[in-house]
Amino acid sequence: MAEISHKKRIWGWMFFDWASQPYNTLILTFIFGPYFAAIVAQYFMGTGLAEEAADAKAQSIWSLGLTITGLIIAFSAPLLGALADLSGRRMPYIYFFSVLYVVGAFALWWTYPDASNYWLMLVMFGIGFIGMEFTTIFTNAMLPDLGTEEEIGKISGSGFAFGYWGGVLALFIMLLLFVEQGNGKTLAGLDPLFGLDAEMKQGTRLVGPFSALWFVISMGFFFAWVKEKPREPGMTPARVGAAITELVSTLKSLPGRKSLSAYLGSSLLYRDALNGLYGFGGVYATLVLNWSITFVGIFGIIGAISAAFFSWVGGKADRKYGPKPVIVLCIVVLIGVCTIIVGMTRESFFGIPLAEGSGTPDIIFFVCGSIIGAAGGALQAASRTMMVRHSDEGKSTEAFGLYALSGKATAFLAPGLITVATIATQSPRLGISPLVGLFVLGLVLLLWVNPKGVTND
Repeated sequence: MAEISHKKRIWGWMFFDWASQPYNTLILTFIFGPYFAAIVAQYFMGTGLAEEAADAKAQSIWSLGLTITGLIIAFSAPLLGALADLSGRRMPYIYFFSVLYVVGAFALWWTYPDASNYWLMLVMFGIGFIGMEFTTIFTNAMLPDLGTEEEIGKISGSGFAFGYWGGVLALFIMLLLFVEQGNGKTLAGLDPLFGLDAEMKQGTRLVGPFSALWFVISMGFFFAWVKEKPREPGMTPARVGAAITELVSTLKSLPGRKSLSAYLGSSLLYRDALNGLYGFGGVYATLVLNWSITFVGIFGIIGAISAAFFSWVGGKADRKYGPKPVIVLCIVVLIGVCTIIVGMTRESFFGIPLAEGSGTPDIIFFVCGSIIGAAGGALQAASRTMMVRHSDEGKSTEAFGLYALSGKATAFLAPGLITVATIATQSPRLGISPLVGLFVLGLVLLLWVNPKGVTND
């Protein structure tokens, strides 16, 4: 059997980003998330709640789902990472969590427009989300094997760019051929393909099976071209006890590793805030600006194209200047965008009244969406590179488990703060204001992060 070339291994690794991106783009942010929020809000309005109160309740339920799944991921990731490193095996975990991704995504087909089973569908969304996040941990841990320290920034950025282009294509297909507008037609003016019932929102609900099938087909390239290194002599199937001992030892070492600890704390805050933007961007547009799912989808395409291009640009900047300057610039930009979003309503902009029916809020939010895509894509790619620079040799999966922990241990924080702020203000718009504070705190902690990412600092 011919040996797989290094270039093919890199492309195979990048195909995971291509395969998994629809869960973020289509399901979490631009189609299923807004659809779920809209039908749940309608459900509560049917029980007698006023529109704004129903919107707030729908947003709080969505944030609760993200909070619970985030906690499950956070406290499982480091242990599973340690198990994988001790055994020298990652592929079995990737196979297993890929199954969870497919099952969870496919089940979203049964999210009915009357929201009669919304709790069950929230659970299925969580199962798929857990599958996506854990496969990401184990594939990220393969990044150090793909190039030198100087090369991995470009590889990471190119992977995110490739993934976002996949998200753009998937979103185009869904909007043009399946997702119904208010008139029952798709963006291309067609009835949803395959005789799907527009009244029952079957075109929109197809986002789950579509994402599952996309993942299965695309991961074929990953599994064909990405192979694990042979186990080193002496490596045996890891036991939970040994993994716990190894993990505890790593955690005990953190107080003496200033740069790593500061980076984990910083990324904990700013990635939580970024996930909050992704998780609530489409929901905000639906509940505050009253956008249709199709309009949200177009917004998503613009944001994803911006993310694809700037992830690639960010990767080149990462290679030239290192990941830290890229991270700092992106956070500053995102702080500005969040401030603009909080200060805008359909009727005013930072208290300045707008003409009735003005399209200014829509234009501003479209611009914000493209900036969020650009800064968010580059930020994620550079953050992945910075984690590699802080990884000990032979412990990359455990390191990315800690990275997931830092991104998910307080995954309840952004959704939780949004929930509290939304309930307190009874406003989905003001509900996202805590994200500004999370970005600022993350920026401050970066002061103690060594740009070289020294592992034993």
